[in-house]
Amino acid sequence: MNDRAQSVAIPVDKILRKPRAQLKGRTVEPAAREAVLAVLGEAPRRADLLIEFLHKIQDAYGHLSAAHLAALAAEMNMAQTEVYEVATFYHHFDVVKEGETVPAALTVRVCDTLSCQMAGADKLLSRLREVLGGNANIRVIAAPCIGRCAEAPAVCVGHNAFGHATVENVSVAIQQEQVKAPPITNAVPQHINFASYRQSGGYQTWLDCLKGTRKVDDVIATMENSALRGLGGAGFPVGRKWKIVRAEAGPRLMAVNIDEGEPGTFKDRHYLERDPHRFLEGMLIAAWAVGIEDIYVYLRDEYHACRVMLEKELAALKANPPAKLPNIHLRRGAGAYICGEESAMIESIEGKRGMPRLRPPYVAQVGLFGRPTLEHNMETLFWVREILEKGADWFAGHGRHGRKGLRSFSVSGRVKKPGVHLAPAGITVKELIAEYCGGMVDGHEFYAYLPGGASGGILPASMGDIPLDFDTLQPHGCFIGSAAVVILSNKDKARDAALNLMKFFEDESCGQCTPCRVGTEKAVKLLEQSKWNMGLLEELSQAMVDASICGLGQAAPNPIRCMVKHFPHEIG
Repeated sequence: MNDRAQSVAIPVDKILRKPRAQLKGRTVEPAAREAVLAVLGEAPRRADLLIEFLHKIQDAYGHLSAAHLAALAAEMNMAQTEVYEVATFYHHFDVVKEGETVPAALTVRVCDTLSCQMAGADKLLSRLREVLGGNANIRVIAAPCIGRCAEAPAVCVGHNAFGHATVENVSVAIQQEQVKAPPITNAVPQHINFASYRQSGGYQTWLDCLKGTRKVDDVIATMENSALRGLGGAGFPVGRKWKIVRAEAGPRLMAVNIDEGEPGTFKDRHYLERDPHRFLEGMLIAAWAVGIEDIYVYLRDEYHACRVMLEKELAALKANPPAKLPNIHLRRGAGAYICGEESAMIESIEGKRGMPRLRPPYVAQVGLFGRPTLEHNMETLFWVREILEKGADWFAGHGRHGRKGLRSFSVSGRVKKPGVHLAPAGITVKELIAEYCGGMVDGHEFYAYLPGGASGGILPASMGDIPLDFDTLQPHGCFIGSAAVVILSNKDKARDAALNLMKFFEDESCGQCTPCRVGTEKAVKLLEQSKWNMGLLEELSQAMVDASICGLGQAAPNPIRCMVKHFPHEIG
């Protein structure tokens, strides 16, 4: 008989393994566990709070050590690999492996995305590294858009974000951080607080809804007739979305997107800083109309001052509510552009890596925690109260060139008055520059523009008479998205802008799908060449459009294709 065929007696104890006393992985150090317990306090150890807990540990210690991650995993009864992969996914978490050097106590982030690069961010970054390079307690790094494009160049010193940055005011901000002085530069503008909002009739429209003075069907019909569409970029009709989610079986949830990571976009921050309760009332009205009891508000980590203010105003609302409130949960992003995509945001709220989901099912059917979810951009909800009070015709009555409604344009670049400009939907970029932005900066001539942020494409000034709205730009290979308009002049090159945008996409790709992960990297290398390989770039672009899971990879080739179509004279 063949030796291999002979039966071999195996001891029973080799077959039946004893259950592990603890999860496999790094041994938990008692000191690290005590530190984690002190930071977490009495908070419930739920998996969806993982990112919140990582923030707490990083805020306390300035980084996430291997010992702390192991202790956190044990405390939450999670695999260490699961905690580690979430911590390393987000830009704002500094994970320190065994034997690695702990990062500097203070980080200065210099935005190097398009508007800031046009305003001299590269020189500022280089100069700050020269001035601060000898200080072991400070590190200076390049960072993606921080939502202050109108004040370019912009920086974050710790959590203190501000624009019009110079070596001098960055040095002042560093001193404030080091002595723990209250930061001056990131204070939000004078905003309407809870008491003032209530005194001026705030929350009355929501109360009318609760009392039955306003009927659900009438409210939804008003939203439909107003022509209000989702202002986060997708442009889905608001009233129709409410109907769809309301028709799903409960319990239903709501997720509010204030991640606003699209380069050139800062309108949500603008409105939130000034009138937070108008947004909150719109949110409560939507929750009432759709039948929602739990609301999750996802706010990007770069908006630290906004979060401090919003926490304060939510506390005031909860302490003296005009009526019974739904459960409102404020969640903190951690630096990931991809989390602006609705399903990636939902994954992040659940405490996971922010990776987009495959569709179907759509989040309206299977969203947050597997429940039907109403997902909205913050500015969309900001307009709900005013539309209900003034009527659908008031909102729809605005518009130019056959379009309906109002649009909040985040304008940056070579104009005299950058900022958020509320203008009629359908206004052209030439009209926007002349009527709202004070014209071009002296000595600059209008050359090109981005109608919808990094992913919305690039158009020449000769095409500046196209109405800016949903559905008007697609025939030209562009879209309006979140209405982030970046203006280039004759002193800029569209080619340089395209490369800057592609580098941003490369850094921000979540890595889930190969076409986007590899495609953006390859595209950057091709765009860096003095002469572009047009055939290979088009082949690569088509593969990304056809096979990427979400809008990041699908829209990333837009700047390339716009260059080929509209700026062939710049291509070597």
